[in-house]
Order: sequence, then C-alpha cells, then structure tokens
Amino acid sequence: MTDTTASPLGFAPIAPQRAFEEIAAQIRALVAGGKLKPGDRLPAERELSARFNVSRNTLREALRSLELAGMIELRKGASGGAFVMPGSSGVVVGGMRDLYHLGAITPEHLTEARIWLSEIVVRVACERATEDDLAALEANVDAAARAHKAGVFPEHSRLHREFHNLLAAATHNPIIQVTMEGVTEVVQQFVVNIGPEPNTYTMPSRRRLLKHLRARDSAAAVREMTRFLERLQANYLALWSARQRD
Repeated sequence: MTDTTASPLGFAPIAPQRAFEEIAAQIRALVAGGKLKPGDRLPAERELSARFNVSRNTLREALRSLELAGMIELRKGASGGAFVMPGSSGVVVGGMRDLYHLGAITPEHLTEARIWLSEIVVRVACERATEDDLAALEANVDAAARAHKAGVFPEHSRLHREFHNLLAAATHNPIIQVTMEGVTEVVQQFVVNIGPEPNTYTMPSRRRLLKHLRARDSAAAVREMTRFLERLQANYLALWSARQRD
C-alpha cells in the first residue's frame, strides 16, 4: 500500500459552487490517470481542504460521495483516512436494485433481460469454463440438492442464485459478471415480492446443463437454459399478475 500523503498529486483549488462535485471529479481523474491506485491513502483532511481551498465540511461531502460510489473507503482511527478501493460490483448491483424499487425496471424487463443475458453467459462459459469453474458449478448443484432434500428453502434459493453468478464467472469477463450479479439481485427482490414458489424442474435442468457444459455443447446448453428460464419466468409473471389483482 502506498502512502501518498506527501506526494504532489496536483490538486487544484476549485470554485465554491458545487465544490464537492469538483473535488470528487479531480480525485476520480487521478485514479483514472494512475496517480492514485487501489490501497493508496489520500492526504489528510486538513491538507486536502487547504489544497482545494474549501472547508472541511465540503471536503467531507466530496469524500462521502466517493465512498457511496465505491471509489474510496473512509477508515477511522490513528491509521485511518480515505483509501482508494479496488473495483467492486456493489455500486452497480445496488443501482440496479434501486431502479427496480423505483419502478424503472419492471418484472417484464427483468425476466426478458435475464433470458437474453443467460444465453450469452452459457455460450461463452461453454468455451471458457475451466475445470475449477465446472467443479464449482457441480458443487453448487450438489449443495442445492441437499438443501432441497432437507427442506431448507432459503438456502436452496440462495444456492440457485449463486449458480447463475458462478456461471457468469466462468465467462471470465468482469462486465458480464457484474451485470449478472445485478440481474440476480433484482430477481431476488422480485421473488421476495411474489413469495417463494418451489418447483420440481430446476434440479433436473441443472444436471442436464452441466452435462452440456462438460461436453462443450453450447447449442444444447443454451437451449436447456432458455427453456428452463422461459418456464420459470412464465410462472413468476403469472404469480406477479395474480398478486397485482389481489
């Protein structure tokens, strides 16, 4: 970890109107330019406020906005301060969840996008999945089968969500992974709204999909996933419509 408290990073004084946004923009630019890296600590509040020619309250507002964006972490204590964070999917996932709660993402949008995204994920995973990826997927399906047999629905549901994220991870593309995490999170919110609906076809479909992934048969794997999701989403939307009429 690099301590940049004594480094001339080139901070410039800013105008007072919307000052916190300008401060945040300068810090983002330093990260984008590589002058600040994950793990680096920003200069102390007193020094930063002097460099920007703003009050410490204005500076704190800027730092809080960067923290909410996942750019930095604010730590307390003698060894604390503002530290640049490594990349995280949390902000994207949280943003998609908020859009769903605000009504900008409808259940129809969600189910449609999930099918389209899963087709891409399955096709690429067939090409790129490593042995470790396949082993993780198989372990997930085995754990879900045990949870189903034990009647532990919350764990069973969590493992089903995890399966989609593991499958996305097998693409080895972080953008696809983050997008799938966001969609999976919103699906969970949707399921909470309509209530749990156990079914008998998920586990057999998972087993068939794993067989196709092992065989690197992308066409068969995509057909299996698409058929499964279309059936699942039709049930979800029917339940949603019923809840809306109640």
